[in-house]
Amino acid sequence: MRWLKRILWLLVSLSVLGVVIVLAGVFFSLDWDRRHRAETGTLPLLAEVGRMGSAELVQIEANGFTFRARIAGLDNDGPGLILLHGFPETSAMWDRMIDAAGAAGFRVVAFDQRGYSPGARPDGIENYVLPELTADVIAIADALGFDRFHLVGHDWGCIVGWGTTILYPERVLSWTGLSIPHPGTLVSRLREELPVYIQIFTAPFVPEAMLSWNNLANLRESAYANATSDQRDEYLAVFSEPGALTAALNWYRAITSSLEGAESIAGPVEGVPTLFVWGTRESWVSEDALVLQRELVNAPYSELELDADHFVMQDQPNAVVAAVLAHISSPASAP
Repeated sequence: MRWLKRILWLLVSLSVLGVVIVLAGVFFSLDWDRRHRAETGTLPLLAEVGRMGSAELVQIEANGFTFRARIAGLDNDGPGLILLHGFPETSAMWDRMIDAAGAAGFRVVAFDQRGYSPGARPDGIENYVLPELTADVIAIADALGFDRFHLVGHDWGCIVGWGTTILYPERVLSWTGLSIPHPGTLVSRLREELPVYIQIFTAPFVPEAMLSWNNLANLRESAYANATSDQRDEYLAVFSEPGALTAALNWYRAITSSLEGAESIAGPVEGVPTLFVWGTRESWVSEDALVLQRELVNAPYSELELDADHFVMQDQPNAVVAAVLAHISSPASAP
């Protein structure tokens, strides 16, 4: 029996060593100086700088938080445009859209959403349910003075955009969703069984360790493969800060709670012109989902399928920008 005890002791020791190695790999991958938070803290508050024409980074106070945001064209006379990013990105994903829309006369804001902005990172999964996220959009619009605005969202930003359009149709001039179809096409699917990657993302600690390990190698080499160097640097700066990944992953951990009140965001879009853009390799889009989505939009509706994967703005930026500008400039989307 002595040999069996030795084997068991060896297995336990190896397991402990593995955990220590993982923890060390995570610990030394994080930016404990929190440089991104410090740099964000030096940005001017929008209320202090007023209207700006060129693209700028600012802080916007809204809904009890301080959001980091990119703005452009606020001295233009055109309608407002709000851009919502997804996971695992920030407002930097919209850099080409911001420049193009600002140059076209729109007043543009793309903000780092709750959990991504250092000043809007509350503890607790309950703070990341969909009603809280849509309330942030309206609060940002109010802070910018946008009585009505065009709205564009990708990935999780697309879910928030659908929700905002459904809950606040009187505020939204037009809606463009990228990659994720109407929540009404997803509710039953998510209630039956969450996809494997979402099950992993909702587990405690595991996804943080998996994504932080080895200087965020999994993010750097997969999700950011087609991002620009500036975008990649910003994403890594955000998610290398302790607590940032947990806050972003709390969006996934709040899915079950959000589904409990899903009826409010599973209803139809009423009167808001809608464009849906997706890639040919998008796993969330099926013909059945598209058929149901068409029934759930009671407004002018159009679709655009592109040769792209989930990160359609990375893969086809020119086509996406052109489609969005055409949509928000159309007579149907006019104030």
